[in-house]
Amino acid sequence: MPRPKRSEQFDPGEVCIVHVVQRCVRRAFLAGVDRESGKDYSFRKEWIRRRMEALASVFAVDVLSYAVMSNHMHQILRNRPDVCCRWSDEDVAIRWLRVFPGRRLEEHLAEPTENDVQTLVRDKERLAEIRKRLADISWFMRALSEPIARMANKQDDCTGRFWEGRFKCQRIVDEAGLLACSIYVDLNPVRAAMAESPEQTPHTSVYDRVKACQGAKLDSAAFDLRPIPTDETGTKIRDTPVDELRQERKKKRQNPTCRKILRDGWLSPLTLLPDKLSDEPEVHTGGVRSSDKGFLNMTWKDYWELLRWTARRSVEETNLKVPASLRKTLQALGIDLSMWRDLVWNWQKYFGNSVCVGHPESIKQHAAETGHHHHRGQASVKSCFAPG
Repeated sequence: MPRPKRSEQFDPGEVCIVHVVQRCVRRAFLAGVDRESGKDYSFRKEWIRRRMEALASVFAVDVLSYAVMSNHMHQILRNRPDVCCRWSDEDVAIRWLRVFPGRRLEEHLAEPTENDVQTLVRDKERLAEIRKRLADISWFMRALSEPIARMANKQDDCTGRFWEGRFKCQRIVDEAGLLACSIYVDLNPVRAAMAESPEQTPHTSVYDRVKACQGAKLDSAAFDLRPIPTDETGTKIRDTPVDELRQERKKKRQNPTCRKILRDGWLSPLTLLPDKLSDEPEVHTGGVRSSDKGFLNMTWKDYWELLRWTARRSVEETNLKVPASLRKTLQALGIDLSMWRDLVWNWQKYFGNSVCVGHPESIKQHAAETGHHHHRGQASVKSCFAPG
């Protein structure tokens, strides 16, 4: 059975949350230690993380959780057309030109100028289309996947596919599904026996959040959202040797804004603030992410406690009861306490073939809203949830 159309899973014009999986071709370890050649490509995980961080600064898409593995990556993304609507025409133009300059920068060795921005702003029809694309998860994934594939192929001196095909997408339809999916994504390296605990798993959102709590910072990969004065660019290209321009551009790519941020500064905050209206966009003004809106009705402390408890996998601990402090949270979401660990550790069994993630009743409701009698995988998750 073919995958559903993207238009049936999410609409760039409405806020929605999706779980995205992108696999390397033939599931080869192209971002880890290759089993055949023995070569270590683990450094490519940082390529992917930095590209995600850069795109989070220009797209109206929140990165809620992520995990970069050796042969695939997981992301939980939330598109924000409500945030994109708040951006000025100039903001939209410079953001787009940073990702899609429309010319070969190696030939021109120039960044988007004020003239480039104003030229795009005057084309109202194209600008309206670009505004939609900046809130489109498909365009976000295109801008993430294609450059990584080009860099890897150039490094390996080869051509062909790096990624298996178009990304797999699951719509997350309620908070129960979002919590379970977020825990599943953050625990991917632990489930794969790559680490014993979540805090030992680089290139995951939980690792970034833990390190940020300890005060760890990194060089920001966010795009510089200031256009270059047109006259200054022309003079610089004319008077500066090409090799020097290339070196300068290469250096700037490491830290375009010359800023350091907390390690999780580019990720969406975890906790929803109760004093904010539900429809408040909470537009971010620091230039590293699209919004300051959280995504779970729980504190980082509670989330971390639940994550660490769920990560405990020894035989002696498999039947441990859910800690009393976490029972209320899971019960309020309609999750069967006795099935929580099984739901996360055996995610593929319950949600592997599903196009939606959430409580069975929420999945059924979404199916009805999209003109379907039911969604594939709807029945398999009933045992993990209490009746509504």
